[in-house]
Amino acid sequence: MPTRPRLAALAAALALSAFAPAAASAAQDANAASVREDLAQVVDPAGAPGWTLALTRVTIRPGTALALHTHPGTEVARILRGRLTYTVVTGSVPVYRGPADAPALVRRLTAGRTAVLRAGQWIVESPGEQHRAVNRGRRPVVILLASLFPTGAPTATPVAG
Repeated sequence: MPTRPRLAALAAALALSAFAPAAASAAQDANAASVREDLAQVVDPAGAPGWTLALTRVTIRPGTALALHTHPGTEVARILRGRLTYTVVTGSVPVYRGPADAPALVRRLTAGRTAVLRAGQWIVESPGEQHRAVNRGRRPVVILLASLFPTGAPTATPVAG
């Protein structure tokens, strides 16, 4: 079973997770720092053979830090509730608000920048970008996460440092 730091890293967008079936039992653990719930998944979606498309809800408890990590594919993460302090270490991550068909760019976080992501905002993480996050609030952060990743690969990989 994955350790808590690994679950946290995999949960972040924000990703933030290696969405393995073993995480389902962690979702039932009331003491888990982050809880991941798989909502939908398809292997080999049309136009993307060899890839998996997943939809997940992640809940991050107050005080939980998500370790530095990367993703092998693209992730879109929308903050449903709470406020998440999010740091980009390498790369550039756009922060949007509003509907997907008419998004408004709030800011672009470049390497070394940190911002607080609020409910209604969403980000797009590209493969290889290094980032971390923490819930500094008093309430859980809830994230809706869409991930497109190579089939069989974890959706996130922790980075030393």
